Amino acid sequence: MNIKYPRLVIAGTNSGVGKTTLVLGLILALKKQGLRVQPFKAGPDYIDPSYHTYVSGRHCRNLDTWMLGQDAVLELFQRSGRDCDISLIEGVMGLYDGIGNQDKGSSAHLAKMLRSPVILVLDSRSLSRSAAAIVLGYKKFDPAVDLRGVILNNIASSTHYQSIKSAIQKHTGLPVLGYLPKDKSLVLGQRHLGLVPAQEKKPQDVFLEKTLKLVEATIDLKALLAIARSAVDLPDFKPRLFTSEVKQNRINLAIAQDAAFNFYYQDNLDLLNHYGANLIKFSPIKDRQLPKDIHGIYIGGGFPELFAQELARNTALKQEIFQRAKSGMPIYAECAGLMYLMKKLIDFKEKSFPMTGIFDAWVQMGKRLAGLGYVNIEVRRDNILSVKAGKTRAHLFHWSYIKGLPRRTNFAYKLKKKNRQPIMDGLLKWNVLASYAHLHFAASPKLAKNFIHHCQNYAKKK
Repeated sequence: MNIKYPRLVIAGTNSGVGKTTLVLGLILALKKQGLRVQPFKAGPDYIDPSYHTYVSGRHCRNLDTWMLGQDAVLELFQRSGRDCDISLIEGVMGLYDGIGNQDKGSSAHLAKMLRSPVILVLDSRSLSRSAAAIVLGYKKFDPAVDLRGVILNNIASSTHYQSIKSAIQKHTGLPVLGYLPKDKSLVLGQRHLGLVPAQEKKPQDVFLEKTLKLVEATIDLKALLAIARSAVDLPDFKPRLFTSEVKQNRINLAIAQDAAFNFYYQDNLDLLNHYGANLIKFSPIKDRQLPKDIHGIYIGGGFPELFAQELARNTALKQEIFQRAKSGMPIYAECAGLMYLMKKLIDFKEKSFPMTGIFDAWVQMGKRLAGLGYVNIEVRRDNILSVKAGKTRAHLFHWSYIKGLPRRTNFAYKLKKKNRQPIMDGLLKWNVLASYAHLHFAASPKLAKNFIHHCQNYAKKK
C-alpha cells in the first residue's frame, strides 16, 4: 500500500553552502510549530546526523543509495518517517555529485528514489544575476529531479537578496523561498574529519537561538511545508530488514559510546537489537570495567587520537578487553575501534600512547587522508561478520595508517575501488575483527545476524 510522507531533500550546489545550518534552523522552527520532524542524511556521514539528532530529539538516519540499494533505502525511510509530520533529508556535497561521474550515491539519486521534492541551497556571496544561470543549470541538468525552490545563503543585504531573487524567479520559474544572511557566527566548528560531533561539543544555545530566529524571519516556512506535503506516494518496495524479530537466545552486546567513539549508524544499532542483541553502552574513557554479563563488544568510529591520553590511562579496562578477546569473545571494531585495539597510537604531535595491544602493531596519524570513499569488499577469510567469498559495500574515511604489522597477519577483506590497487583490510585474531571499513548492516543483514550468532555461541561456552 502506498502512503504519502511529507518530505523535502535540502540539497546544495556544492559542499559548504550551509546545508547543515539551514536544516538545523528548519528543524527548530518546525518543532516550535508543534510538528514532529524526522531528520535524514544522504550518504555515509556520521557527524552532520549528530547535530540533527541533538536538535530534533529523534535519531537521524543515513540513506545511502550506493551502499544500500532502493528497497533498503525505502524501508529505512518509511520506518522512521511514518510517525512524523515532515521528513527533512540533508543532501551530500552538490546535488548531482555521486560516485565518480555517476548519478548513484548523489542527493539527486536519493531524491528520485524517494520521489521527494528538492530545495536547492545556493551560496550567494559575490553573486548577483549570475545566480540565475547557476540555478537554471541545476534545473535543466536532470528533469527527473523534482526541483521546487531555492534558498539563498550569505546574503549581504536586502538589496542583494531582492536582486538575486528576481533574477532566479524570472529566468528559472522557481520560487526563492528565503535566505540566511552573511554571518560568521552561523558557521559550525570544524576539524580534520569535518564538523566537531555534537556528542563531543553540543552547539551553543546562542547559536541555535540565533539560527531559529533567522529562519523564522527570513524563510517562508508555510511555502516549504506546502511543497513537502505535495510529495507523491513512495514507490513500492519489498521489506527485508525488520521482518522477523528474534525473541529467544538474546545476547548482551557492549557498545563503546563516548566522546572518543560515537560513529554509529543508528539503523545498525536497531538491526542488532532487532536480531537479538541487548545493547549496553560503556565508555572506554571513563569506565574502569566492561558491563557485566556481556557476550560481545562493538567499538565504532570516532576520534581516539584526540582522547589518546585518557584512553591510555584507563589501564584496567584495556586489560579486561584484552583478556575478553583472548577468551574468544567476539569483538567487532571499526576504524577508531581498530586504532584502540592496536599496541599503541601515535597522535598528530607524534606522541605515543599505549592502547589495548590485541594486535601487535601501531597506528599513526597522518598529515592527510589515508583512506576516503566507497569500496567493494571481498571476504577472504571467515570471520564473525561474514564467510569467505561473501561480498558487501563499505565506506572509508580515515587519517591514520597501520605500521609494524607482522608478516603473517590474517586479513578478512580485500577492498576494491575503481582504478585503484586492491587494499587488504580487516585484521583477524581470535574472535576479533578490526577494520577501517565502515559497514551499514542494511546493505547485508547477514552481517548483523552472523555477529549475534557468534555472540550466542560464546554465551553457550561460558
